Order: sequence, then C-alpha cells, then structure tokens
Amino acid sequence: MKKIFLFAAILVLTATTSCKKYLDQVPNDRLSLDETFNSRASAEKFLANVYSNIPDEFGQRFPGGSRNAGLWTGASDEADYDWGFVSSNDVNIGNWDANSGFVSSYWTNFYKGIRSATFFIANVDKVQDMAPALKTQYKAEAQALRGMFYYYLMRLYGPVVLLGDEVIPPDAAFTDVQLPRSSFDECTNYVSTELKAAADQLPAVPSNDSNYGRITKGIALAFRAQTLLMDASPLYNGNTDESAMKNADGKQLISQSYDAAKWKTASDAYKDFITQLVPTVYDLFRKNDANGNYDPYLSCRDIWLTDWNKEVILARANNSLSSRQYEMTPYHNGYASEVRGSGGLGATQNIVDAFFMANGKSITDAGSGYVSIGNSTTDTKYTKAGIYNQWVNREPRFYVDITYNGSTWLDTNTGLITTQLYNHGNSGKATGGNDYSPTGYIVRKMQGLGNWNVGGRTLMLLRLANIYMDYVEALNEAAPGDPDILKYLNLIRDRAGVPVYGSADLPIPADQSAMRTAIRKERRVELAFENVRFFDVRRWKIAEQTDNGPIYGLNINADLPDFLKVVAFETRVFSKRHYFFPIPQQDVDTDKKLVQNPGW
Repeated sequence: MKKIFLFAAILVLTATTSCKKYLDQVPNDRLSLDETFNSRASAEKFLANVYSNIPDEFGQRFPGGSRNAGLWTGASDEADYDWGFVSSNDVNIGNWDANSGFVSSYWTNFYKGIRSATFFIANVDKVQDMAPALKTQYKAEAQALRGMFYYYLMRLYGPVVLLGDEVIPPDAAFTDVQLPRSSFDECTNYVSTELKAAADQLPAVPSNDSNYGRITKGIALAFRAQTLLMDASPLYNGNTDESAMKNADGKQLISQSYDAAKWKTASDAYKDFITQLVPTVYDLFRKNDANGNYDPYLSCRDIWLTDWNKEVILARANNSLSSRQYEMTPYHNGYASEVRGSGGLGATQNIVDAFFMANGKSITDAGSGYVSIGNSTTDTKYTKAGIYNQWVNREPRFYVDITYNGSTWLDTNTGLITTQLYNHGNSGKATGGNDYSPTGYIVRKMQGLGNWNVGGRTLMLLRLANIYMDYVEALNEAAPGDPDILKYLNLIRDRAGVPVYGSADLPIPADQSAMRTAIRKERRVELAFENVRFFDVRRWKIAEQTDNGPIYGLNINADLPDFLKVVAFETRVFSKRHYFFPIPQQDVDTDKKLVQNPGW
C-alpha cells in the first residue's frame, strides 16, 4: 500500500474536499466551538490544520507565507538565487528589517500554530465519537507540534514569548497578548519538557501505512535534542555579545555565563534517541548496485528518491518539489521541456571546495591529490575525459550534490545531455536570459531522475544522519575522546564511500579541537543544501566570517577557458545584529512588554 503523508490527503478528507481548499481552511473560521469538537471528523480536520504549519522548507523563492517556506539555502554560503525578487538575495546584502514580510510570516504563523495546538488540547475531550486512547495520542501530537513550533521560533528570533497552556482562540489577534519574552534557558526547559512528555505518549512507528507523517516518538525526541543542542551552542551559551538583550525589567534573555553541562544534556538526549530507536525504527539508508555491491553514490542519491525509507524522521509530501527541481534543472536550450528548467539555484565555489577528495581528504590537505588546473585525459568512475581537473576524483557526495560544466544530466529519457554552464553554453547566462546559474554551478541534491515537473514525492526535513552529526558534535564538547564520536562520524563517512578516520593514510583527529574541525567539515558536506548550514554558522557564532564579504563562483560572463576563473560574484553583509531575526515591528509596537532584538 502506498504510504500517504498527512499533509497530502489525510484520513479526514471527503471526496468533495480538495487538498488545497482543505489545507487553506481553518475549521474554526467557519464552525463554532461546539461544532468543531462535536465529531471526530471535524476535530481531526482542526488537528490537520495544526500540522500544516510544519514548514515547507524547500519552497524558497517566496519565503514565509502561509506555508512557512524557507529561505535558508540561498541565504547561506552554500548557494545563491539568480532572480532578484527572491528574498534570500535581500538577506545576503542586508536589505531587510523588522517590517519585511517573511519576518512577520514566521512569527505570526508559528504562534498561530501554537495557539491552535493548545486550543485543540483543551477541547478534544469534548468529542463524543473518539476513543480515549486516540484522544490521548492526538493530544500528544498537538503537544509535540507546539514544542516544534517554539523550536522553529527560537532558532530565528532567540528568546520568545511562552504562552504555556493559556487557551487563546487560534484566530484571536496576537496583539491582544501583553507578555514579555522568556529567557532562552526558560524557553529551552519548557520546550524540552513538552517534547519529552509528548514522546512518552506517542507511538514509535505509525499504526499503519495511512498514518505515515503523523508525529511519532522519534520526531518529538529529535526536536527535543535539537532544542538542547541550540541551548548548548555558543550563540546561546555564555554569549556576552548579547548582554544588551534584556526585558524592560532588566531580565537577561541570553545566558552570560558558559555552562559546559549543557553539552552533556544535549548529548544525552541524542543518545537516548539512538538507544530507543536505532536500528529498530531508524537506520542509515544504504543501496546496492545492479550487481549486488554496495554503492555509496546510489545510497546518497536515492535516499531522496525513496519515500519513507528508514532514515526519514520528518518529511513533507505536500511540498515545493516541482519548483525546487525547476531551480535545479539547467536551462538546456534546444532540449525537451522535461529536461529544460532554469538552473537558477547556483551552488557556490565555497561549498564546492568543501567536498572531500575520493581519498577522504580535504582539497587543502597534503596528499589529497587535488589538481587545481587543466583537464583530465581519462574517464573515471564519475567523470568523462576532458572534465576540469578540480572536479575529478572527488567523493561520491560531490557528484550527487553538484551539477558542473560538462556533467551528464540525470534525466536520460530524451537521450544523454551534457550540461554547458559557460556563457554561451546550452545553460549559460547569454543563452538563458533570465534563467541561468549565478555561480557557474547548480545545486543537484534531491533532484529526481525524470521530468522536473512532478509532484507526490516527499521531501525530508530531518533524517538520521543529521541526528548522528548533532550527537557527535555535542559529545565532542561534553566528553572528548568518547568512542561514540568516532563510531558515528565514521558511520556517516562509510555510507558516503570515503575512507574513515583511523584507516590507512587518514589518522584519527588528534584532540578535541581537531575533532571539532573534522565534525564541522563532515557536517557541512553531509547536510549540504538541507537548510542546516544557515543555522549552523549562526549558533556557532562564525557567520560574521562565513556570510560576510565576498562569496565565490565561476566567471559566468565568459566562455571557456575564462569561465573557469574563480571570481567573487557578490559581497555579502552580515553584522552582529543578523544573528537573530528582528521581532516584527508591529508586534513590538503593540505588546508593550515585548522588547526588540538588539540592533534592530
């Protein structure tokens, strides 16, 4: 049976209710309280609309909005969008403020989701035709969703307003609330407690195929651990740069003293997740080739093409897959429409250089074998003769994630297509007009093998590899040298087909600092283009280096060979105030107890 995701067509839809209309409708807009909780069907519709606030992270051309679409890829040092209207381009140059639409959207939508979840918890017991066990599960789902929405708020705005169990109608004006912000530690304690309590009441696996996408124990425990990881990170843990972030009564909102114990609390939460759920519920996705041999390329590629595989923790089926694939499909002038896209989501030279060589070493390491000039004279496993040497003998994830000049396109239904990204090539700037890569590379990760204009496939928002990378980061800070650090780091590398640390010619990082560097390098590659890097550089407090100043790509205004010259395509702006989003100005103006983030 096909596994149906909750956002797409869940359980309560009737034959006369379209998905779009259903997801755009909040039942309480049209039903009285008594009517909404008068039947299981209408109550389930209400809960489904709480679910709809889970972000459509990959719909990034128009961030925010009713779907909480992201802006994280193009606003990180991984990528850039061609089109000027995309809001991440404004973020990159500092052209945004507390009145920007997406700033208000996230704040308003997540709080609406929080209020709706609380409203549901307070009223679902009134439903007469629902079994008590199902009420308990649904209340736990709503409680977990509420915690998740707070997590999404905290990673953007920092310390937020905690509403607790106060029942506020979902569509009441938030301006009616007069409450101060809680400290980040208070927010963390509240959210982690909520998610743990919800996890205790939730099943580890869906009850049947039609319930895939519902909140499970694993989702709740994963978000709990991620919340604790945030709290332990430099941006929130003893960050004296934010000493001015105080409520009107002088209450400090960001911890001013470093607490090393927070790393242990976080690492323990991840260990708890792994102990309870791996490998029985979750495991790293691995795939063999046609001959039955393990294939790291297929494993890293097809994890995105295989719905509900064991690595998936949280995914969304009602998503922006087609638009994302359009952005990743090159222009391919003269070819059929199914292989002709825009290529407008360009990968930067910064991320291209981050991928390891096939021998597992960084391109700057001695003995890596990296060649910075010239073209190859022979075919390799992943490249043809004539490919620029910088892209030869790289690790499998590079070929999964990056479309480079001369690469073969994935969709072969209309024949083999060689992508040409130089100025007058079939996908170059002069050829594509408004549709071209601004960097000379195109993001490829999660691209399907057929027509770009296709829906119905899920897009993962959280997977087990992310949990492993989080765990080793927290554990390296809490207990340097713990054997789990090397174990789980090497599980990621082994799946990716690169030599593990401790193998011949690749020594184990010598100390905590060296291991921290290795973990961050691995994380950057493994989780590239998954909406992680934007938040990582902020919680590590390194965004003033990574996201400020020149960002590099190839010379898209030239044909070969000058096209291959690395140039700065943009000078980005990032200052201390940008570590946190501003609170929407309209809410600061109305809630007299709500203080704005410093610098805004």
